Amino acid sequence: MPFDFKKEEKMFYLPKNVPEIVEVPRMNYIAVRGKGDPNEQDGMYQQAVGILYAISYTIKMSHKGSYKIQGFFEYVVPPLESFWWQDGIEGVDLSDKSRFCWICAIRLPDFVSLEDVQWAAAQAEKKKKIDGSAAEFLTMQEGLCVQMMHLGSYDTESESVARMDQYLLENGYQTDFSHERLHHEIYLSDPRKSAPEKWKTVIRHPIKQG
Repeated sequence: MPFDFKKEEKMFYLPKNVPEIVEVPRMNYIAVRGKGDPNEQDGMYQQAVGILYAISYTIKMSHKGSYKIQGFFEYVVPPLESFWWQDGIEGVDLSDKSRFCWICAIRLPDFVSLEDVQWAAAQAEKKKKIDGSAAEFLTMQEGLCVQMMHLGSYDTESESVARMDQYLLENGYQTDFSHERLHHEIYLSDPRKSAPEKWKTVIRHPIKQG
């Protein structure tokens, strides 16, 4: 059976729909950076998603070709994730999507190196006609965080964020946003295939003891 991060690391991908504290270790991603409203039709964010999936599946299927990745094992491509911020404020203002800065990302297995990502980007650029140069190898170590599963539309995420903030207040913690520690979302539903009220999104915020 292919390795599935969602099943093997449930504490990071399948939290309950109540706030909880988690220590998140170092993880590697293939990522694309950008700015602007993610809902813009054919905008930067949607283009970034296409780039990420093209390169991710090139890596996943590499074992069937001549390029060999040391330590490779078969796996399920992890879900899409994004890190969000807006210049000049702490955290994010979810009501003002036009000011978003973002890092759109898909996690990589630890056996994938920078060189492997560069190879896959070049292959995907050639075969899929994408801008492979937009992709980067990114390492994130989020550390101590609060997270929960948000059920419903992205536009109602502020309700879950408020519950997380209240939980922190009651338990002696506070958010700890910085240039390296960001509002983080993991998307477990395909919005093209399900109604907004059924969408599942992990929301994660960096924290410290208050």
